Parts: sequence; structure tokens; C-alpha cells
Amino acid sequence: MNADGRSHGLWQASAPAPLVCERLQGQVQADVAVIGAGFTGLSAALNLAQAGARVVVLEGAQIGFGGSGRNVGLVNAGLWLEPETLLKTLGSYYGDRLLHLLSGAPAAVYELVAQHRIDCQAVQNGTLHCAVGAGGLRNIRKRWQQWQALGAPVELLDHTQATAATGTTAYAGALLDRRAGTLQPLAYVRGLARAAITAGARICEQSAVRRVEDGRTHWVLQTQDGEVLAPWVIVATNAYTSDIWPALPAELVRLPYFNVATQPLDTALRAQILPGGQGAWDTRSVLSSYRFDQAGRLVFGSVGALRGRGQAIHKAWAQRALQHLFPALKHVQFDYEWYGWIGMTSDAVPRLHQLGRQVLSFSGYNGRGIAPGTVFGCELAHLVLGRIKVEELPLPLSPLKSVPCKSGKEAVYEYGAQLAHLVGARSPQGRRRS
Repeated sequence: MNADGRSHGLWQASAPAPLVCERLQGQVQADVAVIGAGFTGLSAALNLAQAGARVVVLEGAQIGFGGSGRNVGLVNAGLWLEPETLLKTLGSYYGDRLLHLLSGAPAAVYELVAQHRIDCQAVQNGTLHCAVGAGGLRNIRKRWQQWQALGAPVELLDHTQATAATGTTAYAGALLDRRAGTLQPLAYVRGLARAAITAGARICEQSAVRRVEDGRTHWVLQTQDGEVLAPWVIVATNAYTSDIWPALPAELVRLPYFNVATQPLDTALRAQILPGGQGAWDTRSVLSSYRFDQAGRLVFGSVGALRGRGQAIHKAWAQRALQHLFPALKHVQFDYEWYGWIGMTSDAVPRLHQLGRQVLSFSGYNGRGIAPGTVFGCELAHLVLGRIKVEELPLPLSPLKSVPCKSGKEAVYEYGAQLAHLVGARSPQGRRRS
């Protein structure tokens, strides 16, 4: 992907070979220009191309370069918010629409994987939201009650059941969501790209948009060596947005998240840890997540950037935290490490913006990029194709609002995570039960 092994780590090493996509050169006419070759942009491009639209995707780096190729790979339903909080935030009209869409979003991802035979280690065995202490247990119990009221296939596990499901006694309980699962995110996004190209879309890498002009009947998107003329534009760059639309990155606070991957564990250890094949994360503010890949490597992550002092701090903490959770991993070594950025909004709800005439953007996934990104891209395609109206989208159009003290808040995330991982040296995961 690039010369820095900390950008995509294990995912770069284990994904199928990347596609060879040319740099945009000369003038190209299209029905839709998509900026960003991640989950949202490629899902939109695939759906548009399948309907016969001429689509050009402009990617400033490579397919999956941003969060789509760096994340943990948990395919979760819903958002970080509890369902009732989401309904209060958006109101019943949009809240109901968004909950319905995102409840079925993991199924949509796995259907795409099957339909296009995407080789991405896709496993739909559910995910585990693990409760740390009594407060964590109250948290997941509320979520369980609210999702159950909506008919979702979720189960509340007690301490004994959570221990059996995770392989550690560290949790007071866990919420098992059977809609969800895991996959290899960079492999998935490359698979979406292949499917889109097969359907007729054109993808141009190393083609960052440098200037946008309104030609009245169409938009002109200029890159270093070419330009695209299109009446519709979809902006799908999220936390990796450039300054072409400076108000977009100004409304997102970027949260760093890192992952490390162990050596392949032996069969006995794999049978003890996450024996059901789920991915897991906990209820702590500075949370941890873990899941296996196909080769038996345990992928373990938390908030933090692997740069400067943070690189040593977070890696040392990860070693201690894994040993605390799973004492048998005391001497395990990490073969890979990488990190990226999550786009956070002020209320943890994604944003739908109209940046100009027939220019739309979804952004702010708040750590839930795979399933929401996939279905939001599909929704944008339906809008462009005239199948739905703007008011039928799962989110209302909202004005762009800059985040006050954005750089300070980002520093709190990065350096606060360092402090949390230094302070947590003696008990990285908190008390085992409380």
C-alpha cells in the first residue's frame, strides 16, 4: 500500500493482490463522479454501474487507503448509540429509517460478499460487546433490552457465559449480536472495487481532486493530469477528506485507533480464545477490541496512534493487556502493527450533506464504517438514479458546522489514550469482576 508498514499492517500482507488502476489523464465525461475509493464510494459506484450509469471513481492514493483498509474488521449492526438515544437525536421519522437500515446492514455486506465471491475471510458468527464491571453490565443490558424490543437477534450473556464465549474471566457479561461478524477489511474493499469495475465503473488511483468548478450543467473535477465532467458528485472521503471542501474535515474530530496482530496461535490456544469465532470489544471509554484472522492471528486494538512516544506506549500496553486477558499469551510476539483515523461527530451520528447542486456526502461513521458505509453508498446510488428522493434517505440533510477546539479535542484523544495506557500498566483491563 505504501512504504510505512504501520499504515495497513496485517491487512496489506494478507489481502488478495491489489488491482492495477491507472491515474486519470485527459478529460472524461461521466454521469457520476465519486471521490474516494472506500466502502461508501465503491458501494455507490457498484450500484450505479450495475444500473448502467457511467461512473468514475477518483482516489487520491490507493483503493482502501483510508479507514476502509485499516480498521478492525467488525461488521456490526447499528451505531455506537443505543437505539433509544438515536431515536431521540434524529426523531421518529429518520430514527426509525436509520435503525431499520443499519439493523440489516451486516446482512447486506455478507450478501455482497457472496454475490460477488469476494475473498475477504468473511465470517458471520456474531460479535460480543463485553461488559467491564457493573457499569459495563448496565450498559449492555440497556442495549439488549432496546434491541430486543425491535426484534433483533441479540442475547445477554452472564459472567459464566461470557467467560465461555471469550476465554477470559475479565467480563461481567457480554451482548451477543448474531447479525454481525468479521471480515478482512482491505480484502473486502478491494473486492468491491473489482465488482464495480466488472460492472463498468472506472477507478482512477493517485488522482486526488485538486479543484472543483460548477459548470452549471455539470461539475468539473480537476486532478493533476486530467478532469472529470459529471452532473452528479458523491464525496465519500470521511476522515481522510482533503481541503477541497474544507468544511467537511472541520466538522469531524479524528480519533486514532491502532491494531497489533500476534503470530499465528496454535490450535489449542485458538480453541480457548473466542471459540465461537466472534469478534469482541469492551465497554471501557478507552476500549479494546480483538478478533482472529483466518490464519489464527489474534488482532488486538485500542485507541491510540502508533507514532512518537505512542508507538512504544501502546505496544507495551497491548502486551500487558493481552496477558491479563489471556495468561497463556504471556510470551506471544506481535508480527504486525498499524493504525488509522476514525471520523467522530459531536453526537455520534453520521452526517448527510449537500455540498452543492447534485453534490452529496456521507461522513462521520464514528467507528462503524463497514456496514453503514456499504449501505449508505447504496442509498446514494438510489438517489442519483431517481429511485428515491432526498427526504427518503436515512438521514436528514444537515448544515456543515465546524467543531470548536477541534485540534485540542484530537490531542485529548491521542495523548489521553497514551496516559490511559500508561496508568493502566498494573491492570490493563480493570478488575475482572465488579
